[in-house]
Amino acid sequence: MKNRKPLQLILLLSVICLAACKSKDVENEANAYQIKGDTVYVDNNNILISKIKLSEVEVEPYSKEVITAGTVQPIPTQFAYVAPPFSGRIIKSYIKLGQRIAKDTPLFEINSPDFTAAQKDFYQAQSSRELAQKELKRKEDLIENGVSSQKELEEALSALQIAEKEYENAHAALLVYQVNPEDMVLGQSLIVRSPISGNVIENNIVTGQYIKNDSEPIATIADLSQVWVTAQVKEKDIRFIHEGDSIEMFMSAYPEEIINGKVFHVEEAVDEATRSIKVLSVCDNKEELLKIGMYTTVHFLDKSSDFVHVPEKALLQGEKDSYVYVESAPNTYIRTPVEVESSKNGKAVIAKGLRADCKIISEGGYYLK
Repeated sequence: MKNRKPLQLILLLSVICLAACKSKDVENEANAYQIKGDTVYVDNNNILISKIKLSEVEVEPYSKEVITAGTVQPIPTQFAYVAPPFSGRIIKSYIKLGQRIAKDTPLFEINSPDFTAAQKDFYQAQSSRELAQKELKRKEDLIENGVSSQKELEEALSALQIAEKEYENAHAALLVYQVNPEDMVLGQSLIVRSPISGNVIENNIVTGQYIKNDSEPIATIADLSQVWVTAQVKEKDIRFIHEGDSIEMFMSAYPEEIINGKVFHVEEAVDEATRSIKVLSVCDNKEELLKIGMYTTVHFLDKSSDFVHVPEKALLQGEKDSYVYVESAPNTYIRTPVEVESSKNGKAVIAKGLRADCKIISEGGYYLK
């Protein structure tokens, strides 16, 4: 009983001491800094100084990035639907699906009465021209001997001019079907050839099938070494996109591949339903990774310009905006709202709010909130 009273007294004194120390710490913390408006004044002798890290902002090149969805499409000049020019029966096919072919490669052969009629028109025009040439020669001989009149000579010349024009038209009509009239035989079948180089991506040619000249295309040839990527860009972002700008594309089919391209054309009209503008970009596709109709994520990269960069740790979030603390004098910091353009690799790109010569609290700013 005698030893318990001193022990109680010691415990009481310890509690009083701890309470006093804690009260002193709270007082020190309250006096660590003062806030007046947007300005914070930090006590130079306080431990808070050691928790704050200062650094100058960095100015680095940055390209504004607009991200949207896109679709792979063939370039129209490198894409061809092939349909029969005449009604007739297919007697031979020369191609198979997926085959790589050159321009003028035979696709299929068709036996057509309409083509035979075109051949006859050519031979008739050729014969009429030869007769008109002979008649003109005969009139020239007669007029030299004083037997014919000048009027008859002019009529023969006019007839030859008409015959030559009809021959030229018939000759040109055969060239359209890639037929050489000099080597043609009357009644031969027509070989339809590819108008472009590329791959056979659709083949509906059936030997023995009778088709009409207004039938759907029976073969499709596409050169996909380059493709278009069509993207819809929101009206508010179109100012960042120009012809010739670089793009990067990402696809779920090839998650590790980055495909580069260039903006080819920005359409002049806005889609009133979506308030977006169609942007066409050209991409190399020599490895044929891009397939027609594929969806892609397109990153449009504007021309680079200098922007202020700060560590992401320096950014603090207020009720309405993001802000940083800018040093205005030793141990004095001003709460400064900033507009963040983007964040990447631990750095934030600042569009508005900071100058290139600013020094900011890069770490520990949350102690001053």
